[in-house]
Amino acid sequence: MIVAKRKPFAEIKAMLKGYKKVLNVGCGTCVSVCLAGGEREVAILNTEIEMTRKLDDEPIEIQAHTIERQCDREYLAELDALIEEGKFDALMSMACGVGIQFLAERYPLIPTFPAVDTTGLAVNQAVGWYEERCRSCSQCVLGMTGGICPVTMCAKGLYNGPCGGTNKGSCEISSEQPCAWFKIYERLKGQNRLDSIRKINSVRGWDDQTPRNLVQPGYKKPENMAR
Repeated sequence: MIVAKRKPFAEIKAMLKGYKKVLNVGCGTCVSVCLAGGEREVAILNTEIEMTRKLDDEPIEIQAHTIERQCDREYLAELDALIEEGKFDALMSMACGVGIQFLAERYPLIPTFPAVDTTGLAVNQAVGWYEERCRSCSQCVLGMTGGICPVTMCAKGLYNGPCGGTNKGSCEISSEQPCAWFKIYERLKGQNRLDSIRKINSVRGWDDQTPRNLVQPGYKKPENMAR
């Protein structure tokens, strides 16, 4: 799932400086599960902002509303009645980067500010502990590497085996960071599939460095769909 963390409070406070009527919009899916931007986190942040602005003698009217998903126009529509013209002079989003952009796109005349930083696609290892496993690179090699992602786990994102810095199964950047290619080797050895990494793989392209669109087979992008 997509994982995020709340921005430093000082940064949030600076973004909202000068704005007096703000709507803080939470998201009920990924950021809610990872305890960063759900209904509870929205309420906590709003309380902190209200208290701080009151102490600074700069009162603020900040409301809260959490929708099911900010990355879906269907759920954003429920905000239309709430966000009346002139009712808010700024919006704040506690969704991932995609949700924040969608919110800003729907209400282009109102400044929209992010209250969280999106950190990646991760797995839930324990309550409050999330480990990044995927960078959505559009060129998945997990079938070749035994289900271990070298793009994410290797500090250098190497596609063709370890660098010279691997040290007894650890990465040179830290003894606590496993070497991705050591783990890949051990996994494939156990599966009797070492031939999978004996061939040279072509250099990874840069498809993930430009905006990407995905239209599933059998569907087509509507001609009047806005970017």
